[in-house]
Amino acid sequence: SLFRHYAYFTGGARHVGYTPICGCGPNASVLHYGHAAAPNDVQIQDGDMCLFDMGVEYYGYGSDVTCSFPANGVFTMQQRVIYEGVLNAQRVVYDMCGDGTSWIDCHQAAEGEILKALITAGIVLLPDDQTVEELVEMRLGAVFMPHGLGHFIGIDTHDVGGYLPGHPERIAKAGLKSLRTARVLRAGMTITVEPGCYFIPSLIEEATSPSSPFCQYLNKDVLKEYVSFGGVRLEDVVEITQDGCINYTICPRTIKEVEHVMRGGKWPPLCDEMPELKR
Repeated sequence: SLFRHYAYFTGGARHVGYTPICGCGPNASVLHYGHAAAPNDVQIQDGDMCLFDMGVEYYGYGSDVTCSFPANGVFTMQQRVIYEGVLNAQRVVYDMCGDGTSWIDCHQAAEGEILKALITAGIVLLPDDQTVEELVEMRLGAVFMPHGLGHFIGIDTHDVGGYLPGHPERIAKAGLKSLRTARVLRAGMTITVEPGCYFIPSLIEEATSPSSPFCQYLNKDVLKEYVSFGGVRLEDVVEITQDGCINYTICPRTIKEVEHVMRGGKWPPLCDEMPELKR
C-alpha cells in the first residue's frame, strides 16, 4: 500500500500494472509469489533477502521493476556473491544489447554470469576440462534461473509480439522454453531485463538426484546452506537503440547504492558509479 501511495502521490500513477510480487526469505524463490492463493502473510526476519517486483500504470503504459535487498540493510557474504552475479548478468546483457542482437544469446550470457557466481560460492563445481559455456549449453543455468530473461512491455506489462510468423520459434529446452520472446532485438523495442538466481527446493532436489545429469556439478553440502535463501532478481525496463540501449529504471543497483539507501541516504546520487547499467 505504501508503494501505491508513493506512486500516486509523487508521480500521479493511480494503478499498479499487475499484482505486486513481494517475497522475503524462502518466499523470494517463488517467481510469482503473493497472489490470492498464496497471500503475503509471512513476517520479514532479520537477515532475509527481500524481492519486490512492482510496477505502476501511467497513461495506459505499464512499468515493471524488481529490486532485491537485505531486510536489515547489510548484505552478508552469501547474499553479496549471489546478488553480484545477478547484477553482472544485467551488465553483460546491456553490453550486448543493440539492433540485431539475439535475445536468446542475451539470455544465455546472463545464465553464464549467474553460474560464475555460483562457482565462486562453491555451489556449482566446474571440472578442469569444461567451460562455463558448456554448462550453459547443457542447461544447468535453468536450475537456478528457470524463467526467461525478460519480456516486451508497453500497453500491457507482458506485451504482445513475442512469437510471430517469420521470427525465431520457441526453443523446447529448460529455461529457454520460458522465454517470452526469441526475437532478434530491433531499435525502438522496449523490453525488460530481469535476470535472477533462485534456490527453488523442487528444482534443486531434482537436479541433485543421482539420476540427474547435473548431480556431478552441484555441491549438496554447500547448497544446504542456501535452503532458506530465497532468491535475487533485478529487473529494469530498457529501450533498444541502434547501438545499445537506454535504461529507464533509475533504482539503486550496486551493493554500495543499496546499502546507502537502506541507511536512509538520498537517491538518486550526484554521480553514477556504474555507467555500464545505461541508466
